[in-house]
Amino acid sequence: MQDIIDECGISRGGIYIYFASVDEIFMEVLKQRNKERFSSISKSVHDQEPFDMVLSNYMNKQKQRLINFENSLFRAYCEYIFSKPKTAVQAFRDVQLDHLRSSVTSILMLGVNQGVLRNENIVRLANHFIVTIDGLSVLALSYALSQDIIDGQFAILDEMVDNIRKHQNF
Repeated sequence: MQDIIDECGISRGGIYIYFASVDEIFMEVLKQRNKERFSSISKSVHDQEPFDMVLSNYMNKQKQRLINFENSLFRAYCEYIFSKPKTAVQAFRDVQLDHLRSSVTSILMLGVNQGVLRNENIVRLANHFIVTIDGLSVLALSYALSQDIIDGQFAILDEMVDNIRKHQNF
């Protein structure tokens, strides 16, 4: 806490008005980061940007987060979640998963609404995206993640999306 106080140039009492611990500050930083991340997806969906572009942007951001996992806020989040008792972080984790599920589902529904995807297994596919990306994050924590594994798993996700594409015969 003293490092944060020193870096911010505020008094000890000033910081304790807003936060009781470093954990509270960290959780607030995560909430703000996720709010920005989820709001950009919501904006893309609301603006009816082309589905393939929105999905590609989302997938590329996820790949970059995994590739640049070392010394990242994402890694700190994963380490934090795994280092605390389940009861201490479950409510926060549940909210984050709900936001993530909603965001991925909204991207896939954008494809349905734009006539690119059939409305089949969208929620199931969204859940698979989440499990795959979270699973890759766990591998990254254990240093068992490589570019080949990331590319292979994202190729499978692409194939799953392709399986529900509406193919037009010309």
